[in-house]
Amino acid sequence: MRAIVLRNERLGLESLPDPTPEAGEVLVKTLACGICGSDLHMADHCHDALAGLRKGRVPVAFEPEQGVVFGHEFCAEILDHGPGCDKRYKAGTRVCSVPYAVNAQGFHHIGYANAYPGGFGELMRLQEHSLLEVPGDLPSELAALTEPLAIGRHAVARARLAGGEVPIVIGCGPVGLSVVMALKAAGFGPVVATDFSPHRRQLAECLGADIVVDPAERAPFDCWLEAAEAPQGFDMYGPMAMLSIGAQPRPCVAFECVGVPGLIARTMLDLPPRSRLVVVGVCMQTDQIEPIVGIGKELDLSFSFGYRPEEFAATLTDLADGRLDAAPLITDRVTLDGVPAAFETLRHPGDHAKILIQHGD
Repeated sequence: MRAIVLRNERLGLESLPDPTPEAGEVLVKTLACGICGSDLHMADHCHDALAGLRKGRVPVAFEPEQGVVFGHEFCAEILDHGPGCDKRYKAGTRVCSVPYAVNAQGFHHIGYANAYPGGFGELMRLQEHSLLEVPGDLPSELAALTEPLAIGRHAVARARLAGGEVPIVIGCGPVGLSVVMALKAAGFGPVVATDFSPHRRQLAECLGADIVVDPAERAPFDCWLEAAEAPQGFDMYGPMAMLSIGAQPRPCVAFECVGVPGLIARTMLDLPPRSRLVVVGVCMQTDQIEPIVGIGKELDLSFSFGYRPEEFAATLTDLADGRLDAAPLITDRVTLDGVPAAFETLRHPGDHAKILIQHGD
């Protein structure tokens, strides 16, 4: 099969042996696959990223020198079944799957494992019990967005919103946009979204954000304060706010969706007292915070990673039923030959959200 391979810190198109499905696995043909921000981080900082994952005891690992085929946001078509399959989905069925496999050798993250090539290749092997049939006529490229949109759903679930909060989404890349969509689909708002990119702000508004802010022109939390129905003249950094005396604005829940060093600390400084901060952006480098800031403001800090299988399944259903309109997320499409150039584009994304690799239906 043809595949884009990261080898010796370079991405290139190679011809690889076709994968062979083992017991309980199926062989699938990739139809569409998204390029994830984590793929860019891994390509640019592979050894540092793997070292950080090991330190955090995250079971994602591969040997870079052996070559790895990225791609964990995919829709595929079943070609064949390995031994021991019950064949509940026949050949020709379009499917999605959570991008991991667990077998006697351990946990394997599809797309970040030498033994399990991802959707940057023409063929993959997936575990049959993890498959979900793509409902009805949902286009394959939209079905491939199930994985990144499930991340937004899980982040909103981690925030434990009660309904009175005013959320603010910091960063309107694919992760931030998925959080905006999840918030609006669940009925929370008004939603404030902030990004330096005019195109990404436009996308956030298209996908449901009620207020979009250019942080180069206005402090995002000043806009949040207006949306939170603060009393006239309220000072969110003053003693009345700190001690919760008198009328207060609606509670703040912030989603950090950028993942660059220093932004968690910066956001903690900007947050009003008793806010919740959910970190969704994946920062692969060392960062630091000042605990006194969080203590003085009584901030709640939590982190969100991935999603649960039931959240993945519910996201696919929402896409098929039209509760999530993800089409605006797709800002470009490439074939395998165009993947290295797409990585260069996404290193300075500006006008882009999600670039999809099309293998063809």
